[in-house]
Amino acid sequence: MNKKFTIVRLLCAFGIAIALSVAVIFAVSEEPVTAIYNLFLGPLQSKRHFFEVFASSVPLIFTGLALGLVFKSGNFSMIADACLYTGAVVTAALAIKTSLPFAVHPIVIMIAAAAVGGVIGIPALLKVYFHTNELVTSLMFNYVFFYLGIYNVTKFLADREAGTFASKKYQATAALGKLIPGTNFHVGYLIAIAAVIALYILVYKTKFGYEVRISGSNPEFAKYSGIRTSRVIIMTQIIAGAVAGLGGAVEQMGMYQRFNWQDSPSYAWDGVIIAILSGNNPKMVPFAAFFLAYIRVGADLMSRRSDVQNELVSIIQAVLILFVTAERFMA
Repeated sequence: MNKKFTIVRLLCAFGIAIALSVAVIFAVSEEPVTAIYNLFLGPLQSKRHFFEVFASSVPLIFTGLALGLVFKSGNFSMIADACLYTGAVVTAALAIKTSLPFAVHPIVIMIAAAAVGGVIGIPALLKVYFHTNELVTSLMFNYVFFYLGIYNVTKFLADREAGTFASKKYQATAALGKLIPGTNFHVGYLIAIAAVIALYILVYKTKFGYEVRISGSNPEFAKYSGIRTSRVIIMTQIIAGAVAGLGGAVEQMGMYQRFNWQDSPSYAWDGVIIAILSGNNPKMVPFAAFFLAYIRVGADLMSRRSDVQNELVSIIQAVLILFVTAERFMA
């Protein structure tokens, strides 16, 4: 598809989503101007709110990269959700139980979380050796690893005096510093951008990346040309799982002082949106993640300052996905 047409098509989808959202606000709100102002301009009103957008986009970048890589290979595994959550649990365990110097502690935690995330590539193995549907098995395993994580936190890491579900506090050495004081904008954003660059080089500048792209676009041709598609499927899932696991570690060390994810954050489903909006291209993932984080921060401000709830974001997301994925839209 022509790149210029793709951009125009995407902009039109954004325009329709925003126009529909504005129409809904006018239909349900008694103060529509206030609601619209805070939705679209709220994040620009203060330094704290604006950089909250960047902080909120960090886990979206990691899951968008992970799922974009999986989709690029022609697979539809959602195990990135389990990888991110398990990576966060591993982070909690190492941040509480181990004592290391400031510069070393976060690095050790990120390596461990990425390794564990990469190991959880079970759906890829099941697809290759037992020809199972990776979407179904990954959704099932997400529950398995989620409740396994809950069990481990409750059994070994819980703070019994917290009064709610929470682990003990992380050691001070297991924290990613803030890039701008007075905001949540942390070093994890730079790590996310480094992951974007690494994934872009992998996908578009290496032999393995070429094999991933060919296997995803034309698996039969890939087989006949000598590409081991089973190896591509497994390796792609391992790399994607490692990226998601790393994302869980970065999010925990950058934004939290203790583990309190009693419910799955479901960042992988957000990653699907990011992957679709970015066209599975790593270099476009930060922009798609920024957009989604921006409207969510704006929606939170809107819900606090007007009579419109932040669930309005779901309308914008749904309309975007509908038009971006519709092959005949503007054809």
